[in-house]
Amino acid sequence: MKYLFLLSLFWYGLANLNAQQNQNVSQGLVFDREPYLAVDPQNSQHIVVAWMGYKFNELVVIKTRNSTDGGDTWSTTQSIPHFASGNQSADPSIQFDHLGNVYICYIDYNNATMSNGAIYVTKSTDGGNTWNTPVEVISIADCPNKYCIDRPWMEIDRTNGPNQGTIYVTSMNADRNVSPPYNPYLSVSTDGGASFQTPRYLDTINYLAGDDIDQPMPTPAIGTDGTFYAVYPSYVTAQSLYATLIMASSTDGGNTLDHKFILYGGSGTAVTDPLAKKASLLITDDHNSDHLAMIILAQYNGDADIFLSETYDKGQNWSTMERVNQDVVSNGVLQDLVWGDFNADGDLVITWRDRRVSGNAGYEQPTEIFAGVRLKDTASFHEITLTDQIIAHDTILNGKGNDFMCAELIGDTLYAVWGDARASSLNIYMVKTNIIDGVISLSTVHETKMVNAFPNPATDYIRIEGVPAGEKFAILDINGKTVKTGSYYNHIDVNDFKSGVYFVLFSTEQHAVVRFVVE
Repeated sequence: MKYLFLLSLFWYGLANLNAQQNQNVSQGLVFDREPYLAVDPQNSQHIVVAWMGYKFNELVVIKTRNSTDGGDTWSTTQSIPHFASGNQSADPSIQFDHLGNVYICYIDYNNATMSNGAIYVTKSTDGGNTWNTPVEVISIADCPNKYCIDRPWMEIDRTNGPNQGTIYVTSMNADRNVSPPYNPYLSVSTDGGASFQTPRYLDTINYLAGDDIDQPMPTPAIGTDGTFYAVYPSYVTAQSLYATLIMASSTDGGNTLDHKFILYGGSGTAVTDPLAKKASLLITDDHNSDHLAMIILAQYNGDADIFLSETYDKGQNWSTMERVNQDVVSNGVLQDLVWGDFNADGDLVITWRDRRVSGNAGYEQPTEIFAGVRLKDTASFHEITLTDQIIAHDTILNGKGNDFMCAELIGDTLYAVWGDARASSLNIYMVKTNIIDGVISLSTVHETKMVNAFPNPATDYIRIEGVPAGEKFAILDINGKTVKTGSYYNHIDVNDFKSGVYFVLFSTEQHAVVRFVVE
């Protein structure tokens, strides 16, 4: 017999609680994920955060909030509308330009049919309170049957050089029925995001991504001298016997690209756990235009660790891999979800999701968020724990769509955002941390109010206390797919549901979400 175990019903409001806790920025009900954070380079009190969140009858949208007091208080949540009914949005990234305008890059597409889809950039001239009409960057029509719109990243040149204000957007092939070869892509705007050039391949002859890596995601960055860089993975045996990372670079706004092989993988170093979030990251030193760093996840010691390789000559020569996480070597513990940043002094911070607290192998373990800090002219990292509690694993983290966290280092202050499921729904949390003394200076900004639902456990139906007759609802599975909609009258029948985790959402803000399991 099937049993429906009702786990929790939440109503989220806004409140400041005790200090030195993580801040729930999104306050969403179910699927808040893949956050991105940007701090205004002209005003470190001005922060903008974007993420993927569920909106009733609109599926997944890009949501944003901004703060003008360093994260003590936040604006109301804004959402960016879809371009077509049935679309959903994904993969936000945020950048400020040299004038203080803020931009969001994201995807809007029909996930079910791929009948339409594109990367867009939208601009705000008022700090993130309102957003202009989005501009198309790359469309699926630009690359027939290649779906070249997945996981876009955006960088904006804020230097005083000739390419000041240039916007670069990179992307890759989507996880669809795409035939090889596979490619990384680049599109550029030279008019402040009013228009974008026809996308081009980032790879080229002798520096191809190849036929074996079906999603060769580029990771872009801009040096303090205005040089554009993007690193992408490659595996072409005619180019290298091993999988490798290739760097493309440009000093003329992307008109021409130079390429070089920078790092080579060895046998047995690839991360084998299929659930691990394995993406690498390229970052540039705000203090030294010759200094770049690659942060990668690899199994050099038999389990997934965070590694760093650096160059002090713009990519000509790279250091040997340095292990960043400080737990016992070869202990079987998996780390993932890497990010990192340099500040203007050359200090470096690297963040990740850490599982050492469990002492066990595998992805599905309790986690914490850690930061490794290396001050300029020092040789080693010291660690800071960013989470204010140990987070039990939730199966919602097994799916795609929560593959990245984000962090910025401004002076001695680290700003970091990530998604975790401590509140029985996947929300976005933020900390603002001093990297010298490790003090977390932000508080939690949500409160949880329990509301009764019954029977619990239940069979065949669920009943929710306090919901008025006729209230519209939607039931989602763990991947965010809507499996049932209707109007609430006394109870909801679920006797035909397959085993799994489900969520019930209601159409008004007064009612929140029921999470239940069908067995």
